[in-house]
Amino acid sequence: MPPRTSNQADPADAPAEPRQALRVAVLADSDTRWKWGALTARRLTAEAAGDGRDARPVEVSGLLLRGRATPTPRQLAEVGEVGIDAGRVREVTAVEFLHTVRDEGYDVVVLALVGGGVQAMLHGLAALHLERRPVIVTGYVGVVYEKLADGLLLRHGADIVLANSAHDAERFRAVYEGVGADASAVTEAALPFLGGAPYAPEEGRDTVVFAAQPSVPASRADRTYLLRRLVEHARLHPRREVLLKLRSKPGEHTTHIEELPYQKLAQRLPGGLPPNFRLVYGHMGEVLDRTDLLVTVSSTAALESLHRRIPTAVLTDLGVREPLGNHHFVGSGLLASWDRLDGGHHPRPDPEWLAGQGVAADGSYGTAYDTARAKVAGLLAEGRLPPLAPYYTPTTAPGYLPGILARHHLAPDGTPLPGAAAPQEPGRVRGAVRETVRNAARGAYRHGVQRVAPVIRRMGEL
Repeated sequence: MPPRTSNQADPADAPAEPRQALRVAVLADSDTRWKWGALTARRLTAEAAGDGRDARPVEVSGLLLRGRATPTPRQLAEVGEVGIDAGRVREVTAVEFLHTVRDEGYDVVVLALVGGGVQAMLHGLAALHLERRPVIVTGYVGVVYEKLADGLLLRHGADIVLANSAHDAERFRAVYEGVGADASAVTEAALPFLGGAPYAPEEGRDTVVFAAQPSVPASRADRTYLLRRLVEHARLHPRREVLLKLRSKPGEHTTHIEELPYQKLAQRLPGGLPPNFRLVYGHMGEVLDRTDLLVTVSSTAALESLHRRIPTAVLTDLGVREPLGNHHFVGSGLLASWDRLDGGHHPRPDPEWLAGQGVAADGSYGTAYDTARAKVAGLLAEGRLPPLAPYYTPTTAPGYLPGILARHHLAPDGTPLPGAAAPQEPGRVRGAVRETVRNAARGAYRHGVQRVAPVIRRMGEL
C-alpha cells in the first residue's frame, strides 16, 4: 500500500456526516405531567445528544392533549426549564395527535397522561398499523398511592413503563405478573425533576414552606383546618417566614381538580394573615432553594425536598389514610403533627426507607436513567418493532375498554369515530375562523368544568 502523501486527507480527519435527528414527541394532559414528560424525554435522550462523534441531534416536540386540565401559558412558564420552548408547544385532540404521529415519523413518544389517556393512545397507535412505529414510553408523575392495579393495567402495552423507584418497580411487576401480563416493560428509573443544590442552612434564614395539593385534602373543613394551623404557626414564630406554595391560580386546573382554592379560603380567615405569612407560586425548585422545612400532606414535593436533604414533614393531623396518600410515608420517619412542628420538631428520614424510594439522596441520581436509556437505544436499534399489545382488548375487557376509547373519540378497534377527525380546510381565512371557533369552544368548556360544575356539585351536597 503506497504511503499517504501530505496533500492526501486522512478519512479519519474528515468531518463526520451529520446524523439524522432523533425525533421525540411528548403528549401531556396537565402542567405536572408536562413537566414529567418533557424532562423524561430529555433524560432518556441525554446520551444520544452527548458531545461525542456519535452524538445525534435530538428534536423534542411538545403536544398538549385538549381537556379540562390543559395547562395555560402561565402554568407552562412556571413549570421551569424543561428544554422545550413553551411557545412551540401546541394543543391537540387525541385524533390530531394520532395523525401527527402518523405523518411526522417520530422515533420515541412519551405519553405523560392519566391512565385512560395512555390506554386510548396505545389502541389508537396500534390501529395506525405503521410500518415503523415509535418506541412508546409512559409512567407516573409522582407517588403511586391509589388505583395501582387500574392505573398500571391502563398503561400496559407501552414498550417502557417507568417506575420511579425500586419499591415501585417491584409493585408494578407483581401486578402485571399477577394477571398474566408481560412485565418486561417495567423499568426502574427515578423522578425526572429531582435536582438542585443540597440543603445548606443560612444564618438569619428560617423558612417553612407548606406544599399545597389541589385535591388533598378535599373537604372545606380539612383545608380550612390546615390553613388555620399554618397561619397559627406563623403567629407562633413571628421571625420565621411561612410560605404557602400553591400550584395554580383560581380558575386554572392542574392534574387534579381544585374546587376549594386556598387563596379563597385565606380571604375568609378570621383575623387576617400575619405579616410573615405569604402565598407563593413559581417553580418548586426555586422555592426549595430557600426552604428550611418542607411540610405537606403527601405532595411529590416531599420527594424533591428529601432528594436535597431538606428537613421534611408529612402531616398526620387528618390521620394517616389512603385517601390522603400519606400512608405511603409509613416507615419514613417523616410523619409529624402541627403540634410537634410548632414545638420545633424536625423529622429525620429513615435511610432504609429513602433507599427504596428513588430520591437518590446518596448521590446515585446520575445513573438512575441508565437502564431506561439503554432499553430505548436497544428498541430503536431493532428498527421494526412488534405491534403494540395492551392487556385490555375488546375480548379481555369488553365492558370497560370501549368507554375509555370513546372518551377520546375512538372506536373499540382504536380507529377514529365518525366525525372525530376534522377535515383539512384550505385557505388561511377558513383555518383562522376554525381556530377562533375552537378557542371559543375550549373557553366555554373549561368555564363549565372549572367554574359551573363545582358549584352544581356543592349545591347537590346541601
